[in-house]
This record gives sequence, structure tokens and C-alpha cells, in this order.
Amino acid sequence: MSQIAINTSQNVNINFNTASVGERMLAFIIDLLIRVAYLVIILYLFFNILDLGYLLNGLDSWSVMAVYIILAFPTYIYPLVLESLMEGQTPGKKLMKIRVVKIDGYQASFGDYLIRWVFRLIDVSFAGVVGLISMIVSKNNQRLGDIASGTAVISLKNSINISHTILENINEDYVPSFPQVIALSDNDMRIIKDNYTKAIKADDRQIISKLSNKIKSILKLEIDPTKMTERQFINVIIKDYNYYTGKDN
Repeated sequence: MSQIAINTSQNVNINFNTASVGERMLAFIIDLLIRVAYLVIILYLFFNILDLGYLLNGLDSWSVMAVYIILAFPTYIYPLVLESLMEGQTPGKKLMKIRVVKIDGYQASFGDYLIRWVFRLIDVSFAGVVGLISMIVSKNNQRLGDIASGTAVISLKNSINISHTILENINEDYVPSFPQVIALSDNDMRIIKDNYTKAIKADDRQIISKLSNKIKSILKLEIDPTKMTERQFINVIIKDYNYYTGKDN
């Protein structure tokens, strides 16, 4: 399993294990089974439960094909919609503990997921051989869609697990200070905490200051430095995020 160094917005590299070809294929198979199950159910409802098959009588072949395309449409947009809603995961990816991330450290956007989805048409051509070859020969196990969108699929089964890095002990009577933190994602908070932890160990005040300013800029916060230091501010942000998202130990 290879590693990928993701350069964060604070110009700090964080190493992740890339998802293996096997993990990605299993995730694809799980998602494929879900989509097939949907098709079986929707067709059974259409023809047997609702008995709407008569609507196809008398239609030309193009019209019949259009009806089937409409019924199957959710299966086509399945990866695009779910990756956008689940922050780079589908049910298959979630079960395999892998996730789509931007190589530059930012949270992948809908546009990035859209590019991956469009290129999927090429990647799955020739029974998926194109995408498979691309993942095997590329440095970071990227298919063409990943390369075009600047993304990679990482494994969460390691010591740099995104979920684990945002955990923070908070007391039951903890009172949060910044509800604006709900605008951040798990990936944002993982980057914040990882960079902050490294900066504290190295006593790198410059990184701490840049990180603090970046958070304030994103959340549009103005903090009186005489009432809260930059270190205190970042600590509170991390605790507040865990408080609002219910991520505790």
C-alpha cells in the first residue's frame, strides 16, 4: 500500500495510505449490488405492485427506452449524489473505510465529484479495464477521474484515521463558544487538529498564528487577543466542533 502526501492549506504535508485497488473494487461491487437491488425493487413495483406495464403498450422502442432510463436514473447519479452528501464516501466506500479527498488538502467540492462522475464513463469502459489500468500505473492509485479532479482515495484504516484525529475529551457540562464551527467538515477539523498538534510539538508559533487566522477567516470571527490567545482559540474550536457533532471518546 503506497502513501500520499497531502499538502494542506497551511503548507504542511500529511501522509495517508492510499486505498488499494482491491479495496476500491470491493467498494464498487458493494455499491453495484445496492444499485442492482434498487433496479429490481423499482421494476417489481412498476410492473407487479402498481401494475403500470400497460403504459408501455403501443409506445415505440425509443419511448420505452426513455421510460427505463427514467426509472434507472437514480443508479446513474448514485456515486455523484452520495459522495457529495457523505463527504467523499458512498455506502461501499464507507464499509471499506475509504474516502475521496483533494490532494491539496481542501475538502472536495461538488465540482470535483462531478468531474470524477463524468470521467467514470471512460474509466468503466471495456469492462472497467481503463480505470483498473489507470489505478495500477498511477502513482497514487488514481483512476482518470481522480487525476482530472485532483483527488485521491485514501484508506482510513491507519493511525491517521480522519475520525480519530478529531476526537477531543470534553466534559458533560462543557459550554461551547463558537457555534460557527458547524460550517466545518470532518476533513477540515482533521487538518486543523493535525497541524495544530504538530505545531505545538515543534513550538512553531508561526504555523499556530497562520492556522488561527485561517480559521477566523473561514468562520468570519473576530477575537480579542487580550481575552483569548491563538492557542486557546484553536483548542476551543476543536472542542466546540466535537461538542456540536457529538464526536467524543
